[in-house]
Amino acid sequence: MLNWGLEGRIALVTGASKGIGRGCALELAKAGCSVALGLHAIDRNGGVVEEIRAQGVEALPLQMDVRSKPEIDLAVQKTIERFGRIDILVNNAGGGRIGLAADVTEEDFDFIVDANLKGTFFVSQAVGCQMIRQKGGQIVNIGSQAGATALPTESVYCAAKAAVAHLTKCLAVEWGAYGVRVNCVAPTFIRTPGTEAALSDPEFYRYVTEQKIVLSRVGEVVDVASAVMFLCSDASSLITGATLMVDGGWTLH
Repeated sequence: MLNWGLEGRIALVTGASKGIGRGCALELAKAGCSVALGLHAIDRNGGVVEEIRAQGVEALPLQMDVRSKPEIDLAVQKTIERFGRIDILVNNAGGGRIGLAADVTEEDFDFIVDANLKGTFFVSQAVGCQMIRQKGGQIVNIGSQAGATALPTESVYCAAKAAVAHLTKCLAVEWGAYGVRVNCVAPTFIRTPGTEAALSDPEFYRYVTEQKIVLSRVGEVVDVASAVMFLCSDASSLITGATLMVDGGWTLH
């Protein structure tokens, strides 16, 4: 295991019960971080709390639907009360809905924008204020290749993730003077419960791996978590405002 130099730091990961969020939380725990877990439903954490505690570090489960600012503020407050600081934030929570642009409803639009952009902004705001007070911290937003390319039937999701990438730059500029670095990781299709249905379609899988992804494979959670760990560590101490594509070359086309 690589030594990321993160032992003793305090991390908050949103959307931490499964998929990329779970993977990031576990890697941070393995590196010696205590981890606050932002969960859409605190009573359905998928066992991640026990897995983190098994690494010999603290896990703090938190009710945190990122579409709700009161839940965000309370969860961040509880994290600060428990640990005294937040050194790392991974803004992973998000979500999308498939549909042609002509068929998108207002409810669809609000759900996608709130889950991806609104949540990322207000979690960053709440944690960023603490990082400014403590004069340092790392924020990593989970974007998507969708923010850098046009995907049919995902117009609103593409727009929201593009906004996350640009928000990353804006926050990096505002908070750099306080020692707060803000970066973004933008994955391709990653093998998670959320992509299982799409990737189990042989025709779609061939299209993705033979026509779109240059490296000819879909991603694994560890591919994203490793990029996140790099951006959280001192190895990236002069990197801020960047979006790191973890897309196997999809957006090179």
